[in-house]
Amino acid sequence: MLKPSNYRKVKESISAYLYLLPSFVILGIFVFWPIFYSFYLSFFKWDFQNQDNPIFIGFENYLNLFRLKQPVSIDFNQAFFTTLLILITSIFVLHLIFDLKNIQTPQKRLLIIISSILGVISLLFFSSNFFYIMILSLVLLTIYTIFIATNSFGQISKKLFPRILFMIVFYIAFYFLGVPEIIRFLNLAKEQSLFIKAIWNTIYYVLLSTPLTIILALLIALLLRRNLMGKTFFRTVYFIPFVTSVVAISLVWQWIFNDNGLLNYFLTQVGFSKIPWLKDQIFTIPTVAIISIWKMVGYYAIIFLAGLQNIDKSYYEAAEVDGATPFQKFRFITLPLLSPTTFFIIIVAMIGAFKVFDEIFILYVGMPGPYNNSGMTMVYYIYDMFYVQQRMGNASAAAYVLFAIILLFTVIQMRASRSRIYYES
Repeated sequence: MLKPSNYRKVKESISAYLYLLPSFVILGIFVFWPIFYSFYLSFFKWDFQNQDNPIFIGFENYLNLFRLKQPVSIDFNQAFFTTLLILITSIFVLHLIFDLKNIQTPQKRLLIIISSILGVISLLFFSSNFFYIMILSLVLLTIYTIFIATNSFGQISKKLFPRILFMIVFYIAFYFLGVPEIIRFLNLAKEQSLFIKAIWNTIYYVLLSTPLTIILALLIALLLRRNLMGKTFFRTVYFIPFVTSVVAISLVWQWIFNDNGLLNYFLTQVGFSKIPWLKDQIFTIPTVAIISIWKMVGYYAIIFLAGLQNIDKSYYEAAEVDGATPFQKFRFITLPLLSPTTFFIIIVAMIGAFKVFDEIFILYVGMPGPYNNSGMTMVYYIYDMFYVQQRMGNASAAAYVLFAIILLFTVIQMRASRSRIYYES
């Protein structure tokens, strides 16, 4: 027999689950079941011809996504290990510049110097030797792992922006030197695999639209926080694109980007020639990014504004007493205390950018760009496989690759931001 208090708890729990049961049923039918069943389908050849009897083919659907029509001039393995060597060498050079004085023993400092020099020389003169590059990259990776495990770098300086900028410049330098790294391989492979091209276009769109959207949204939020005349009106104006239909927005922008549209009219009025926004593959992703930024910037600005209003004004008053400049107040008060909001917006904006589809479909009238699949994104690829070609197995596999990529980017962002999110309490 249950005690009266335990009986009451069990009764309350059963009542709570009974109230939740309708929601669980609806979610199970329309959310959880499709998720698990699509994963199951990704291991089968299930298309229009095999609709009644799908054939189990294991990971073949996943392999087909990355299979090239014709081999390219750069081997994937060589590109992978060369890229690994570039990254690990840049990290060693970074520690050589920023953290060498924190390393206690002379032997370890010498090892950092030798690893940096050896990595740079190997990339400059021996990048075509696959076996040598593979062995060296694995050796340097092992050394760096041991250094991290033993905390040999001591207190690492928190100069994050210069480090990231240096790594980007370091990578770009070897890219222009013709080193066979992964970006050069993908640039060739995307013309031989439609799915690789979809990944390339999607990541290009994410990297182009997400930072610009967040920066513009933050600037708008900072302006709306001021005591400006008509502030409420501007808040509404910036938010309207977000609640407007994507189809309607895309149709309006289709007219604006037309050869004789409003944008080209203004360009010709100031002396520029017309730009083929909707006819040249170079402008496909930037054109879609402009529409997306215009649509989403108001929504993120409102979220930023809510975060700004939660910051206690006493911090700014104390900073003014200490003689802080507006930039110093923004850097040392606004940005740190706005970091939880910024982190949320980065994650949401990035996930939304990976799922871009509607703008491309409407803007190019059901086609993935003007030509050469220049607007083929991962969601468009999934749509084409499922609804047009009716290859459900391939579409399911592509959907889970998209899920894995979004998960990877999200985890990286969460790990990178863990020590940089501050709460007022």
